[in-house]
Formats: sequence, structure tokens, C-alpha cells
Amino acid sequence: EKAVNLKKDLAEMQEWMTQAEEEYLEKDFEYKSPEELENAVEEMKRAKEDVLQKEVRVKILKDNIKMLAAKVPSSGQDLATELNVVLENYQLLCNRIRGKCHTLEEVWSCWIELLQYLDLETAWLNNLEERVQMAENLPDKLDAVNDALESLESVLRHPADNRTQIRELGQTLIDGGILDDIISEKLEAFNARYEELSHLAVSRQIALEQQLQTMRETEHMLQVLQENLVELDRQLTSYLTDRVDAFQMPQEAQ
Repeated sequence: EKAVNLKKDLAEMQEWMTQAEEEYLEKDFEYKSPEELENAVEEMKRAKEDVLQKEVRVKILKDNIKMLAAKVPSSGQDLATELNVVLENYQLLCNRIRGKCHTLEEVWSCWIELLQYLDLETAWLNNLEERVQMAENLPDKLDAVNDALESLESVLRHPADNRTQIRELGQTLIDGGILDDIISEKLEAFNARYEELSHLAVSRQIALEQQLQTMRETEHMLQVLQENLVELDRQLTSYLTDRVDAFQMPQEAQ
């Protein structure tokens, strides 16, 4: 009777493993939304816990069959053979569920990381847009134009590492068919805004550089003219002091 019960327990265990495999490993999942992906991750975590909890039951079966085999070798031998099959299938099921759980957790982590990089780069784009707007309609002063140019250039020196991460993470998920529509839409919107603002910022940078150069040249010309006027004023004052007749002066002084 004990052998019959153990045989029944082995059959039930095998049936449970078959159902678990069908439910957790043979489904074709399509993750089209973050909610679906998150639910799948939580489901696989529960599946892993459920399968690992059966380890106690498997151990009890193993011990009972060993005890029976010691008492009744003939019955125990047949059960030991069935037990080995169950143990092998159980270990395989554990490994496959662990693997799938790990994969889904990695995918979810990849998605969260992508969102974090997008947030960082969106904040940078907002800052860039603000600096471009601040560089418009500036007062016609050398310091104001120079400060606006330096401010814009400091933002434009932003490294490209984050954008590389966004591209690689997004492509990895899209290639796996995971959230591909949502990610494609996000990346398209981000890249379009990045290209537009970058082009606008560089154009504004060039315009400010040209404006600054013109202002510096004008300032230099005014400085030279001012120095010439001071010298001319000095000469004229000297002529007046010495009561020199105008017709005796050089042509430019006349």
C-alpha cells in the first residue's frame, strides 16, 4: 500500500510539473505595454517561488522511496527509477523557470534604465531650449552677448554617452519584440526634438560668434578713433596755445 501511495505521489508530482511547464514556459507572451511586462515579471517571480517550494515535497518523496527500497528492494527499485525521472524533470523545470525569471527581470531593468536615460536627456534638452531662448533679443552690449555665448557653449558640451545608452537599450528591447511600438514612438519623438534643438542651438551659436566678432571689431575701431581724436585735440590745443596761424598748420589740422 505504501508503494502504491508513493507511486501516486510521483504521478501527481509529474502532472503538476507538466502543468507548470505549460503555464509558465510554453505561453507566447507579447509585451506591448509596460503593465503587461511588469505583470509578467511578477508572475514569473511567483512561479519561481512556487516551484522552489515543491523542493520540500520532492525531498520527502525521495527519502520515503529510499526507506521503502531498504525494506522492500523489489518495490523500491521500480519507484527509484520513476523517482530519478521526476527528479531530473523537476531540476530541469527549476532551471528553466529561474532562467526565464532572470531574463524578464533583466528586460524590466532595461526598460527602467531606458526611461531614466530619457528623463536625463529630456532635462538637458529643456535646458538647451532655455539657453537658446535666452540668447535671443539680447541688449547690444559686448558682455551680454559674450555671456550668452559662453552659457550656450557650456550646455552644448554635453557628452553623448547618454544618447548612446538610449539608442542601445531601445534597440535591444525592440529587437526582442518587447514594447517595440512604445519605444519606437518615444525614440522617434526624442530624436526629432534633439535634432531640431541641436541645429537651432548651433545656428544661434554661430550667429552669436559673428555678432561678438563684429562688436569687438567695432569696439576696436572706436578705441582707435578715440585715441586719434585725443591726439588731434592735444595738437590743436598746442597750436592754439602757440597762436599758430591756421594756414601754417598741416592740411589735416586745417
